[in-house]
Amino acid sequence: MIELRNITKVYHLGEIDLPVLKGISLRIEDGEFVSLTGASGSGKSTLMNLLGCLDHPSGGDYFIDGKNVARLNANERALLRNHRIGFVFQNFNLLPRTSALENVMMPAYYHHPVLPTRVIRERALELIRLVGLEERMHHTPAQLSGGQQQRVAIARSLINNPGILLADEPTGNLDSTTSVEVMHMFRDLNRQKGITVIIVTHDPKTAAFTDRAINMVDGLISEGVSDELSATLSK
Repeated sequence: MIELRNITKVYHLGEIDLPVLKGISLRIEDGEFVSLTGASGSGKSTLMNLLGCLDHPSGGDYFIDGKNVARLNANERALLRNHRIGFVFQNFNLLPRTSALENVMMPAYYHHPVLPTRVIRERALELIRLVGLEERMHHTPAQLSGGQQQRVAIARSLINNPGILLADEPTGNLDSTTSVEVMHMFRDLNRQKGITVIIVTHDPKTAAFTDRAINMVDGLISEGVSDELSATLSK
């Protein structure tokens, strides 16, 4: 499903060129559950933005289902992103004055073609039930716990039936018990729905939930995992 060939990313800061990705080659198969790990500054967030079609590489090729995303313009990337990719963020990014159900429905109104509101609502209700928040669906984010807000965010990421789910530090603002619950939810989505799930994290305990950990160091993929992650995986 996903293949990167010698991907580079260079940011131009005035007269200074800052290379962040220095030749990434990577393959993620359809239905995999993987984590992208690395310390701050390793390039994992930049790589996530490229994987999510939020940015484009400076060089190299990036394929999704055989289509070279690196050759698409901004509008074409937005269309692909809208149809194929769901996002979950550390800070939830929910609309504050909007109910949980309406937050879940929102991305569907940007999908092309736009479905009737009745169909969108039925789909959102199904997802609210999937994440176990049926009794809280009319509450605003301020009336929900952090874990409940993240469940809403996960449901929202699924409204357009994506084949790829990208989660950026999804447990970063959660306590340890809630983090485990959220990671079990990602695992269930991968196992039961066949969604390709990519977790971006610096936390070895979070990475240990996934089937494959891809470790980044200084803009490159390391051959092995970090010592801290290796110790966690061996427990």
